[in-house]
Amino acid sequence: MATREWVLKRNCSISPGQLAQSYLAICGASLLVASYFTWQGAWLIMVFAVLEMAAVATAFVYFGRHATDRECIALNEAELVVELVRAEKISQFRLDPWRTRVAMPALRHGLIGLEGNAGRVEVGRFLTERKRREFARELNQELLGYRISV
Repeated sequence: MATREWVLKRNCSISPGQLAQSYLAICGASLLVASYFTWQGAWLIMVFAVLEMAAVATAFVYFGRHATDRECIALNEAELVVELVRAEKISQFRLDPWRTRVAMPALRHGLIGLEGNAGRVEVGRFLTERKRREFARELNQELLGYRISV
């Protein structure tokens, strides 16, 4: 049986490199304005500019760390492999396709549960509610097809 693979990831409009360039541009503009006012005697503006740059840096670092988050689900001959990547930390779960059950989200914004021999793994963080339900049905069909063909 051929491997079937799904990759679910964030829809990021800016790469981490572009994010760094944007931050440098924002800092440059902010420092330029703050320097002018500091030169005019309003030194407190520079303090607030530095605080602003620190807050923006914190937000950008958080965004940059999570920009490449993804979920990879692969069904092959022997197993269902679920790989979760969050902030460059990789968690991998190996489930038996014979015993894995796809649990549809109980709540409106709930995640899809894959229940099997290794416990429960939740997937679908990066999908809309409609896409999450479509994916759950598709995965369930693939698992049923796997059980029939093997």
